Amino acid sequence: MDFKKIDAPVNTTTINKNRVDAPTGNIYEAISIVAKRAGQINGEIKKELLEKLDEFATYNDSLDEIFENKEQIEVSKFYERLPKPQSLAIQEWLEDKIYYRNTKEDIEE
Repeated sequence: MDFKKIDAPVNTTTINKNRVDAPTGNIYEAISIVAKRAGQINGEIKKELLEKLDEFATYNDSLDEIFENKEQIEVSKFYERLPKPQSLAIQEWLEDKIYYRNTKEDIEE
């Protein structure tokens, strides 16, 4: 998923509690779902960042030669400016882009 195109706030914003718990009817369940999605997003971003930074890796054992790589710095700064995974997850939740199901209800039926 392209996290660069999601219109999530970079700064902290206040969100109406009723909008967050509306799909589930339970604020704790909604927060749990959003937290799990934030963990998934964090993993995907971390994997993508490590792949890009691996291109710049040097495998020399000597510490004498340390180069300042401007491309590597730019990549790192770009990822630092992205919204946090929690902001991305809550934005997806509010836009109904997260699929979830209650397994307890599936068992009872």
